[in-house]
Amino acid sequence: MFFVNNGIYGMTGGQMAPTTLLGQKTTTSPLGRNALNEGFPIRVCEVLAALEAPVYLERVALGNPKQVQTARRAIRKALQNQVERKGFSLVEILSPCPTIWKMPPQEAQRHVREAMIAAFPPGVYRDRTAETEARPAAPPAPALDEIPRLLDIDAAIAPLRVATPSDVDLRIKVAGFGGQGVLMLGEVLAEAGLLLDLEVSWLPSYGPEMRSGTSHCHVRIGSKPIDSPLVAKPNVLLALNEPSLRKFLPTVEPGGTVVYNGTALPEDLHAPEGVHVLAMPCSELADGLGASKVGNIVMLGALLEATRCLPEEAVDQALATIVKSERWLALDREAIHLGWDEARKGACHAYC
Repeated sequence: MFFVNNGIYGMTGGQMAPTTLLGQKTTTSPLGRNALNEGFPIRVCEVLAALEAPVYLERVALGNPKQVQTARRAIRKALQNQVERKGFSLVEILSPCPTIWKMPPQEAQRHVREAMIAAFPPGVYRDRTAETEARPAAPPAPALDEIPRLLDIDAAIAPLRVATPSDVDLRIKVAGFGGQGVLMLGEVLAEAGLLLDLEVSWLPSYGPEMRSGTSHCHVRIGSKPIDSPLVAKPNVLLALNEPSLRKFLPTVEPGGTVVYNGTALPEDLHAPEGVHVLAMPCSELADGLGASKVGNIVMLGALLEATRCLPEEAVDQALATIVKSERWLALDREAIHLGWDEARKGACHAYC
């Protein structure tokens, strides 16, 4: 690694860098770098010298011809270490930056010799080249047919040969609170599409949403290549709580389907024209099975019954692929059938 240290972010306009000198003015430290405000410059060679792994660390400068020759030798040595597979080498190069420093070249070189070297002393900070043996060559990459075994994937799983429409275009948004199985529900849908040999993307939302805030994921399943994993205008919305319903219901396109985890739509909320909404208390139904965590799968069953968007075989095999516990897989299968049955019986409120 060659680290060119000119104390500035020169390619982006001259902002303060981690190695900007104390007192140095930049566009982001116009009064000069202050240790009490911006902290001290970082000495990279000294920091890396505290680690065990580096084989060779040297700081050089480009302040005059003699220093340039020293830098040349250090660069050759680092490259030779790389060729001989001896491990990690780094050469830190104190370099002038006449343009951003706003100095003539001769003055910039003098600044390297005087100010830069005073802050970053040149020298060898680690050299274990002589006693370090060459690392063995990395093993060859595994053959493609070995990857399923390495990832503990059943290579025998092949696309399901069941009838699917030739023009599938499902743009699904799943949303709810963290802990309601939002991401897992999206994963089951995506896996089912994959088993049908369709084009699939699954884009989860991470961050503070995972800690009991709102969480959502985007799922696309189609018979044509997917242009973007983002779902801005879903034609399927699975809303596991009211805040998610309020946030995403207006984005559902006409002709789309919404399944809401509730007994009825809030009185002040109306579905967009042409959007079909099913309200079903999925979490309460899951409680009846003794596991409220499978409310997301109850919702999945209701969606499949209402829309017939994916065949039962694909969803069942997707569950078996993702859920490794036999107990939870049995509960999920009960939950999905419960959702089908409730939707089939019309035990939900429908809005168009």
